[in-house]
Amino acid sequence: MAGAIPFLPAGTTLPPLPYLVAVLLAAGAVGAALRRRSPRVTARHVLALAPWMALGSAAHVLYVVDALPPALAPLAGSPTVYLTVGSLAGAAWLAGAELRAERVPTLVAVAGALCLLPVVAVAVGTGLSPVGARWSTVALALALPVAGAAWVGLTRLRPEAAVTGEVGALAVFGHALDGVSTAVGTAQLGFGERTPLSRILLGFDWIPPVPVLGEGWVFLLVKLAVASAVVWLFAAYVRDRPAEGYLLLGFVAAMGLGPAAHNLLLFSVAA
Repeated sequence: MAGAIPFLPAGTTLPPLPYLVAVLLAAGAVGAALRRRSPRVTARHVLALAPWMALGSAAHVLYVVDALPPALAPLAGSPTVYLTVGSLAGAAWLAGAELRAERVPTLVAVAGALCLLPVVAVAVGTGLSPVGARWSTVALALALPVAGAAWVGLTRLRPEAAVTGEVGALAVFGHALDGVSTAVGTAQLGFGERTPLSRILLGFDWIPPVPVLGEGWVFLLVKLAVASAVVWLFAAYVRDRPAEGYLLLGFVAAMGLGPAAHNLLLFSVAA
């Protein structure tokens, strides 16, 4: 495994060259096939990718706790795991389109869930932390009303954002869950943040703490503000070019939901 890459989040590494070449070739082949076929893209298609977003994070947790076979471990490092899982998700999309195009979202979501469940089971099988699992549950329970309030506030303040629909709501929820889980992990479980900017936001000693979230409530507010602003800015794009707009907004959602899923599972097995 190559060493850490400077100026990037802690834990960012590149796999050995043969693995890197294989992953890049697979991602390129799947990307080319999707571009050539140009499948239909709707909000349902993007929502169907949610299990795959969580899968990448769950696989990386196995990498972190050293629960993967040596032959598979290089495929689950960061950022390689995103290309690995993206290639698998794209292949599932292509396979679904070959079978029954109208059922692609269902087939993609089911395939992602079937891949996700055993990975989570293996992670839990390494040893469940009752304290970590409890705080993960608290973070999820708290993120739901926070995300709901943020979405309602956004669509009332900027009604045009409602055109992003479920994908926009997923983006807000993903970043709300990431913000809440990061704050909870820092304040209650002693976990650190790997991203440099996030460490700065979580490191202000002068910020008054609040129950459960500690000083991390500022980090959560920043996450919600940025996610809401991005969803609002994408509203016109989704309205005018829905296929591209939904895909890009789905990427924004993955940037929140993926790290959030990673936090919840890692806390549950490593706290």
